[in-house]
Amino acid sequence: MSISILSSKLQIPPLRPNLVPRSRLVTHLNAGMHRKLTLISAPAGFGKTTLVSSWIAVSKRPVAWLSLDERDSDPSRFLTYLIAAIQTIDADIGQWAGEAFQSGQQPSVEAVLTSVINEIAVIQADFWLVLDDYHLVDSPEIDAGLEFLLDHLPAQMHLVITTREDPQLPLARLRVRDQLTEVRVVDLRFTLDESAEFLNQAMGLSLSAQDVDALEKRTEGWIAGLQLAALSLQRHTNTQQFIDAFTGSHRFVVDYLLEEVLRQQSPIVRDFLLQTSILDHLNGSLCNAVTGRDDSQHTLETLERSNLFLIALDDERGWYRYHHLFGDALRNTLNSEHPDQVLVLYRHASDWYVEHDQPQEAIRYALLAEADERAADLIELTWQEMDSNYQSGAWISQVQRLPDDLLQRSPVLCAGYGWMMIYQGAFDSSERWFQRAEYWLNTEVREDMRVADTFQFEMLPASLSVARAYRAMALGEVQMTLYHAQLALDQVGDAEHMSRTQAMSLSGLVQWANGELAAADDTISSLIDYMERFGRLADALELMFIVGDIRITCGALRSAYSLYQRGFEMLRTAPPGINLIGQEDLYRGVVDIYREWGDWNAAEDHLVAAEELGAMAISRPDWPHRLNLTAARLALSQGNFDQALALSEAAQQHYSPSPIPPVRSAVSVMALVWIQQGNLSAAAKWARETALDEITYLTEFDHITHARLLLAQGASDMLHPLLKRLLLAAQAGGRTGSAIEILTLQALAYHANGDTSAALLPLEKALILAEPEGYVRLFADEGVPMSILLRNAIKQGITPDYAQRLLASIDGSSPQTVEAQPLIDPLSERELDVLRLLRTELSGPEIARELVISLNTFRTHSKNIYSKLAINSRRAAVRRATELKLI
Repeated sequence: MSISILSSKLQIPPLRPNLVPRSRLVTHLNAGMHRKLTLISAPAGFGKTTLVSSWIAVSKRPVAWLSLDERDSDPSRFLTYLIAAIQTIDADIGQWAGEAFQSGQQPSVEAVLTSVINEIAVIQADFWLVLDDYHLVDSPEIDAGLEFLLDHLPAQMHLVITTREDPQLPLARLRVRDQLTEVRVVDLRFTLDESAEFLNQAMGLSLSAQDVDALEKRTEGWIAGLQLAALSLQRHTNTQQFIDAFTGSHRFVVDYLLEEVLRQQSPIVRDFLLQTSILDHLNGSLCNAVTGRDDSQHTLETLERSNLFLIALDDERGWYRYHHLFGDALRNTLNSEHPDQVLVLYRHASDWYVEHDQPQEAIRYALLAEADERAADLIELTWQEMDSNYQSGAWISQVQRLPDDLLQRSPVLCAGYGWMMIYQGAFDSSERWFQRAEYWLNTEVREDMRVADTFQFEMLPASLSVARAYRAMALGEVQMTLYHAQLALDQVGDAEHMSRTQAMSLSGLVQWANGELAAADDTISSLIDYMERFGRLADALELMFIVGDIRITCGALRSAYSLYQRGFEMLRTAPPGINLIGQEDLYRGVVDIYREWGDWNAAEDHLVAAEELGAMAISRPDWPHRLNLTAARLALSQGNFDQALALSEAAQQHYSPSPIPPVRSAVSVMALVWIQQGNLSAAAKWARETALDEITYLTEFDHITHARLLLAQGASDMLHPLLKRLLLAAQAGGRTGSAIEILTLQALAYHANGDTSAALLPLEKALILAEPEGYVRLFADEGVPMSILLRNAIKQGITPDYAQRLLASIDGSSPQTVEAQPLIDPLSERELDVLRLLRTELSGPEIARELVISLNTFRTHSKNIYSKLAINSRRAAVRRATELKLI
């Protein structure tokens, strides 16, 4: 032939020693052998050629191999090498084409391939043709010829292409016809196990699982990146220091990416890559704004097809991001070559996000652009929304990045900062910021003052009054709370501002703390209705546990349960994407009802759900206290005394003053545990150190705990007068739940003195009050003494059916008061698919990916499942479905 053949281009690359086996990919490739084309498309350094070589080694099939380069873009040269590769399978193939080339003729690509296809048809054995590095070929004529070859591919032949960018072939058509097997970046990335084997076996390192995990995440499974890291680690004495610092600015990574990627791009593409590297996420419009171009969407699509380390973030190819290390390397190059452009590019990004109403991203890029005054204005404008959505932690981190002088000149920011201090329990620090805000309200010299949100500035007096009411309530100063709350209502006037509902909430909390439970229920329930009506679901949910606790104290368990179910229904029907901080207290609060009803499974399920959701409650320092206290009471009722003690100690450690009245203290729960354990000396010490004088609503739990101690000590002379006073106070305050417990203690006290007849009188009253609400554990937790009293009650005809059920609970069978609901509506096939995966360890996003649906669609299916099964948590859904034999 007229072209000299370089034999090395036809040789299969040898396998490296210590190769990491990729059996999952080989299995995938083997499964696609009935198709015409296998396409392996990924950026540089993802092991495409190595994968095909190892596949060939295990397949034992005849292979024609052709390693391509830029010179093969000439059709004659490409066809010459193509025929030479196939001749390694059968030397007689391509004789006509060879003679035509030698004679100086230039037959068309289609004519040559027609001849070759006809000659291949007589070959008996199956074989593969591998075209390695096809991205280096730039010829529409060759692309068309390859399409012709695929359209008429002989049955004996299978085509394999490796490339850094998708070839100009009818891939969509091949995909629809099931004629295409694809291996892409997501497949080629090393898994965690593969990364460990590569680093520790192939590269001879001895990294811990934690170090391997860190490198795998940093490189995103990019094999070349892992190799570069390993080569450097072999020369590095401090492994941990290197891993912590390993980024795209590392010289090996930069050198590789510059050599393999950046220097091969046109100047226009290179500039685009560098300028857009400052963005975490990219779309056409945003990139246009940053670069000043008008073709960014087309450029992004071209880069994606070229596999240029660009990752699509949605199915519509609207948003992308760069591979982490590639993005790091681009930014490092930009800072090195064009440092004067960086702040300008960040400012352009901030402008775009402002125009597209995405303030958080706008703020972030303004801060990166060192545009402090612009960032301050944006932060101020987001204060009310972020405060309403309980995002104080994120907001305060933004404010802390502003210069102090700028912050001091911004009264709205000062007030907001003070509020954030209050949420963290830093009451003294908060007052300093409030006083600074007040300075600007009281001075006539305002030339240096900065205000971006004029409405918030006008509402500052009301906001500051609410803040002081909040502080007073947290410190137990009830009268000052009422004063400042009323002042806030007067100051807000007719304006629609969150200060109004905050002041009303605090008034309701004052009523709660004062024991005015009916009034508190009315006040806070009205606020819940108002907030739900205006779509403030997080605020409504946050208040529900307060009303639930009030109703439990009043003995209205079923009413409290209905309220919680209303909250769960709000969760199920809430629009996706809404921040529903407060729902953790919904799950936690209902635990007390399930505990009292003896439904351990439901109680534990909801407690677990509360713990998981509580991870979002970082801006509420009082949350761990409430969670641990509820868990402690559940453990105590279940007889797990050591666990109950540990949980109540944890609750005490996490106590933080807040406006929520301390109805039950952790140390009093600890005292209950000691009494149950028989550690009366520890409980007596608690009694001596606790102020047990006047009986009020806030001290009632302490006094009842003291009564239990006196009962255990046999101090009946002190016990009976105390119980009488407690009962009168509870009845006068409408606290029927407390009254039932006190009556029960009276019965136990008479029983302890051997007076069964006298004991049955308060017990009968307690049973009559308790039966309609389904009380179980209040009686069952008293054990053998209560068992004896209940048997006597049955003999006397006192609520015999109810007493018999309570006896069964004491004996160990725990009846379910809230019966399982029947299936409201059959589950759809898709909902059944979701339900089956809910039983696995997969997270919500992982389930969505498994089912190839969006996360919002997964959430919709989950809500439907919960509604139809009449449950509120994932664990409960699985258990209920198992009971119904749905899974």
